[in-house]
Amino acid sequence: MDILAKLFQQSGFAHLAWGNWVMILVGGVLIYLAISKKYEPLLLIPIGFGTIMANLPLAGMGAYDSGIIALIYDQGIKTELLPPLIFLGVGVLTDFRPLLGRPLTFLLGAAAQLGIFVAALGAAYLLNFDFKEAASIGIIGGADGPTSIFLASQLAPHLLGPIAVAAYSYMSLVPVIQPPILRLMTSRKERMIDMPQAIPISRTAAILFPVVTGIVTCLAIPSSAPLIGMLMFGNLIRESGVTERLRKTAGGALIDIVTIFLGIAVGATMGAEQILNVRTLYILLLGVVAFSFSTAGGIAFAKLLNLFLRPGRKINPCIGAAGVSAVPMAARVVQQFVSRETDGRVNPLMPAMGPNVAGVIGSAVAAGVFLTLLG
Repeated sequence: MDILAKLFQQSGFAHLAWGNWVMILVGGVLIYLAISKKYEPLLLIPIGFGTIMANLPLAGMGAYDSGIIALIYDQGIKTELLPPLIFLGVGVLTDFRPLLGRPLTFLLGAAAQLGIFVAALGAAYLLNFDFKEAASIGIIGGADGPTSIFLASQLAPHLLGPIAVAAYSYMSLVPVIQPPILRLMTSRKERMIDMPQAIPISRTAAILFPVVTGIVTCLAIPSSAPLIGMLMFGNLIRESGVTERLRKTAGGALIDIVTIFLGIAVGATMGAEQILNVRTLYILLLGVVAFSFSTAGGIAFAKLLNLFLRPGRKINPCIGAAGVSAVPMAARVVQQFVSRETDGRVNPLMPAMGPNVAGVIGSAVAAGVFLTLLG
């Protein structure tokens, strides 16, 4: 009996606290939502499992311990390696032609970053987060998980877990959050606007876009170079037409491997001592505020543009909601909403893809601005 008692005292069971149980439950809920509801399963499953592992006492599987996951965290996230690699894969998977065919929609992607700055200011001036923490929280409004991780790992690494979970959770909840805002801010007449066909884009223009955009953006805001540079490099691989092996690797096996490491390392930052406090609740609430204001900002700016556009050239303001960078989910949500509200007569999927891919660039630029000012 003494031996059994000694073994128990040296096991993790004897050291489990209520906080560990709570976070294990949180990890289980994330895995449930990923499997049952199909909410961002490629990321919520690794994050959920990483959360569980981080809360097993004596296992040494937290991001701040000395085990294998800590190695991934130190070498993959703290060194800023994994998020830019995700952007490389995103670039390969992104078609910028809808944006190039309607350059005006680039402004909608910029306007849909409004929530980033609203939430950042609210966090700093209403909830007493310092400026670096506030900026890291605000970037949730871009609905871009890798960008949130990239910025938080540099400005507020102690908040990385809740910020990453909030970012990916709200990305997965786009179909729940956006339709009520769309319904509130647009009229049936506005939803009925059927936008004209986009101008055709040549192969030369498609190849030049990532090169020119990469150069100009990285010169203007050097801090955004790791994200924008890798995004545009990936898109060049896609559009060149002569690097099929690289395209398949970067858009397939590589992005999958990086996603596994990124997800489980982020989940492993969610130890009970880091998460179970009132600041985490504030982050989750601010995430909703950020995402809602970003959605509203894109819609409002589209309505503003329509005041200056002649009949026949007006923008369906619903596509402004797709300016958040949840690609392609936000564009599909807009298309489904408009189609349902117009009995299938208007289906603005391709017009919505313009601001949607612009939002990817916009959120990365916003992160670069924060890094330049606060880093």
